[in-house]
Amino acid sequence: MSEGPRGSVLLTQAVKRLNEAGVPGAARDARRLLSHALGVAAGRLTLALPDPVTVAQAAAFHALVERRAAREPVSHLTGERMFYGRNFKVTADVLDPRPETEVLIEAALSQPIETILDLGTGSGCILLTLLAETIGSRGVGVDLSVEALQVAKDNAVALEVSARARIIRSHWFDEVEGLFDLIVSNPPYIADWELEDLAPEVREYEPRMALTDEADGLEAYRAIYAGAAPFLAPGGRLIVEIGHTQAEDVSKIAVDAGFAPVAILQDLDGKDRVIVSVCPENGL
Repeated sequence: MSEGPRGSVLLTQAVKRLNEAGVPGAARDARRLLSHALGVAAGRLTLALPDPVTVAQAAAFHALVERRAAREPVSHLTGERMFYGRNFKVTADVLDPRPETEVLIEAALSQPIETILDLGTGSGCILLTLLAETIGSRGVGVDLSVEALQVAKDNAVALEVSARARIIRSHWFDEVEGLFDLIVSNPPYIADWELEDLAPEVREYEPRMALTDEADGLEAYRAIYAGAAPFLAPGGRLIVEIGHTQAEDVSKIAVDAGFAPVAILQDLDGKDRVIVSVCPENGL
């Protein structure tokens, strides 16, 4: 087996290349990619850096670095992303799970849950995390993308919650049946005129239909709040992620649809990120 340069040399070169390309967090990303290329756990990479790598490993790493320099997301390069302490399979067919969405998870877990509906489930990170965190719960995840549904199903199997997760193709509530204690969604909320301002990693590589409604960024909320009441059990909650400037607009949509916003929650940057609502006619 041909021997290549030391891992430390590769890492230094990669950080320089990514910095030159204007990639934010270049050192962090270079380490993640080298860990992936070497098949070494991230926490043990430092121990492996003094050792030579194979020529094949070096070539694979260089290819990953060039793709990252073109602003392809790290999660697409490694095929996974950590969310709420668990690894999720990620492809170009689903949104990259984001730390901000963990605010929604915390809000959902603040009360007991038995039945969950996740609208626009994507990778399944919201639904499957909630199922993994709540013993005995069960849920339904819906999405229009067949490819996204397969990613969610794969993640359900990997997290050993597939027996409690039903993943189906549906446009919002069209194919949904039953009542739920909790309805959650991280819908497409980017207005069409905001797309150009997104980071290249998002704008160029994530699925457009999961990012924008091709309108004002509020169409999904109108559909969700208009259709949710018949699917909420008495006392059930509706929790949605929002864009950080949308709290007032989404709250109005909720009130106009007969919902009472209970809380507007902020993310770690202090930006409005999640709205918790209840439907008074279903009981509090």
